[in-house]
Amino acid sequence: MLSRIGLVSAMTLMSRVFGLFRDILVTAVFGTSLLNSAFATAFTLPNLFRRLLGEGALSAALMPHLSEELEEDGKEAVFRLINKTLSWLVIVCLLVIGVAYVGFEYIERNWVSSEWILTAGIAKLVFPYILFICLAAVVSAGLNLLGRFAIPAMTAVWLNCSILILLGIGGWLWGEGAREKMNFLCGGVMIGGALQLIAPSVALMREGWRPRLDYSVSTRLKAVLFLTLPGIYGTAAHQINIMVSRVLALDFNDSGAALINLANRLVELPMGVFVIAISTVVFPALAKASASGRNEDFSVTYRNGISLSIMIALPAAVGLSILAPEIIATLFEHGEFTEPDTADLVPILIICAIGMPFYSFVSIEVRAYYSLKDVKTPVKSSTIALVLNLALSITLLRWLNRIEALVIASNVAVVLQATYLHFGLRSKGINLRLRLVLPTIFKFICGSVVMGIVLWFGKWGLEQFDFGIWRSSVYLVILIPLGALVYFVFLKALGLREIEEVLTAIRKKRRN
Repeated sequence: MLSRIGLVSAMTLMSRVFGLFRDILVTAVFGTSLLNSAFATAFTLPNLFRRLLGEGALSAALMPHLSEELEEDGKEAVFRLINKTLSWLVIVCLLVIGVAYVGFEYIERNWVSSEWILTAGIAKLVFPYILFICLAAVVSAGLNLLGRFAIPAMTAVWLNCSILILLGIGGWLWGEGAREKMNFLCGGVMIGGALQLIAPSVALMREGWRPRLDYSVSTRLKAVLFLTLPGIYGTAAHQINIMVSRVLALDFNDSGAALINLANRLVELPMGVFVIAISTVVFPALAKASASGRNEDFSVTYRNGISLSIMIALPAAVGLSILAPEIIATLFEHGEFTEPDTADLVPILIICAIGMPFYSFVSIEVRAYYSLKDVKTPVKSSTIALVLNLALSITLLRWLNRIEALVIASNVAVVLQATYLHFGLRSKGINLRLRLVLPTIFKFICGSVVMGIVLWFGKWGLEQFDFGIWRSSVYLVILIPLGALVYFVFLKALGLREIEEVLTAIRKKRRN
C-alpha cells in the first residue's frame, strides 16, 4: 500500500504542480476580477455533476461491485460491467447537458444581475466538460481496481496543460481583451476534458478492455444503480455546500468567489498529493476486504489510512497557516493580482487549512462506508453538513460581514460530519479499534507543534536580512524543507511505526 501511495502521490504532485502553474497564469491574466469569479462559479457546475455522476457517487458505488465481479468471474466480467455503466452514463450526461443549457439560456435572457448573465455565458462554454470527465472517472475506477494508479492520478495534468497552452499562448497571441482570453481558457477546459478521457481509456484497453455500447441491464448493474442514487444525494450535499459558498461569495463582492477558489486550490495541493492519494489506494483495498469477508484486513487498512492521512494533513495545515503570506505572494502576486489581494487571501487560506485534518478524516470514512455498501449514513451526514453550512453561512456573513464567514461555516460543517461518521462506524459489526491510532495521532500533533515553532522562529530570523523582491521565495525555499525535516526527524526520534515502515519501503525499493 505504501508503494502504491508513493506512486499516486508522485503522479498527483505532477498534476498539482501544473495546476498551480494554471492558477498562477489565470490570476495573472484576470486577477480577482468579476470575470475570474464568474469562471470559478461557472466551472463549479460541471465539477458538481462530475462528483455526482463520475468520481463521487457512481465511482464509489461501482468499486465494491467491480471487486465482486473480479473476485467471482475475473477481468472480463469487470469489463462488461464497465461497458454497461458507460453506456447508460452517456445518455444521462447528454440529458443533463440539455437541461442545463435550457437553464443557462433562461438566465442570459431574463436575469437582471450582470454577474449571473456573465456566469451563465461562461457555463455554456464549459458545461459539456462533464461528459468527458464522468466517463473518465468510470474508466479510472477500473484501472484502480486492477492496481493501475498512475494514469488515473495524472488525468488532471492533461486539463492543466491544455489550459496553459491555450490561455498562455493562444490568449496571449490572439486574445485582444479579457473576454476573448476567457474564451481561450474555456477552450482549454474542453480539450483537456477530452484528453482526460482518452489517456485512461488507452491504458484500460491495454489491460484487455474493449469499449462497446451495452444497454442490457444485469443484476449487478441494478445493484450499482441502487447504491448510486442515495450516494448522489450525499455527494450532492457536499458539492452544494461548495456551490453555496461560491454563490454567496459572488453576491457578496466581485472578488469573493475567486479568493475562495484560490484558497481551496492551495489546500488541495497537499490534500491531493497525499491525503486523496492515500484514500484512492485504500478504497480498492477496503472494497476487496469487504467483498471477501476479511474483517481484520478491513480494520487494519482503515486504521492505516486514517493514520497516514492525519500524519500528512496536520503538518500541512500548520505549514500553510504560518507561511500563508509568503506562499500567496510567491505564487500569485503577479500581473493583475496585487499585494492587497494577497492580504485578502491570507485569512481565507488559514481558515481553509485548519479544516484539512477533518476533510482527510471524512475522505477515509466515506470510502469505508461505501466499501461496506452503506450509503445511508454518508447521505445523512452530508445532509446535516449541508443544512448547518447553509444556516451558518447566511448567519455569519450577516454578523461578520466578511467573506471569511463562508469558510468558517464550511469548517464547522465538516467537523460535525466527521464526528457523525465516526460514531456511525462504531456501530458496525466490524471492530475498527480506532483507539489504537490515538497515541500515534497525539505524536503527529506534537510533531506539528514543534515544526510550527521552528517555522515561526525561522521567519523571525530571516526577517533580519533584506532579500528584496525575492523575500517570499527565499523564505519558502529555506523554511519548507526545514519544517518537513524537523517534523519527520521528530517523529523518527519517537520511534513512530509509520516512519519506520516508509523508510523500510524506500530501502527495499532501492535494493530492487
